[in-house]
Amino acid sequence: MIEVVLPPPVAVAERFDDAEPVTLYAEEAAAVSRAVPKRRQEYATVRLCAREALAAIGVPPVPLVPGERGAPAWPAGVVGSMTHCAGYRAAAVARAADVAALGVDAEPDLPLPDGVRDLVASADELAALPAAGGPCWERLLFCAKEALYKAWFPLTRRWLDFTEAEVRIAPDGTFTARVTVPGARLGGRVLTGFDGRWHAAGGLLLAAVVVPPPT
Repeated sequence: MIEVVLPPPVAVAERFDDAEPVTLYAEEAAAVSRAVPKRRQEYATVRLCAREALAAIGVPPVPLVPGERGAPAWPAGVVGSMTHCAGYRAAAVARAADVAALGVDAEPDLPLPDGVRDLVASADELAALPAAGGPCWERLLFCAKEALYKAWFPLTRRWLDFTEAEVRIAPDGTFTARVTVPGARLGGRVLTGFDGRWHAAGGLLLAAVVVPPPT
């Protein structure tokens, strides 16, 4: 399902449950040793997805341990992103020569919890959402911002607040994002704008941001 929002240089793998047994590396297991069982299962399954995606681009399995702000440490020469929500886990990876950065996020196609909407979206963003019908647009806006952050952080090593990006969702499965703080530098240019794609199916929302390499 996630391949719908990602271009061919990106390899993906996904699961819809945690039924498949997964053997973690010792470093990975240590990172979630104090987590509740549900969190450990999600963590393991999404790493199974990541290893399958890495294999698709010819990269052998390695420990994928959370680093700064929880971002996974990918093998040298690889960029990637993981996501999980209720009923879904996925990973996407690419060679750094083909993709400079990428971020993926999955969310249930349900309204945001009370009080969250005004924390993650501006009045202008909410007013620009497509008309009624289709997926839960406010949750999709949140999903797009999460995908944006996952692409942004590896390029900048800096936090990006929800209020520091303006996202516009289009009903055709695309979205644009403009970052309102000093942007990432890539190939001598400053990145302030990002393009993304979204997809809704089976009660899930998926969003992806892919940053092409410098030309």
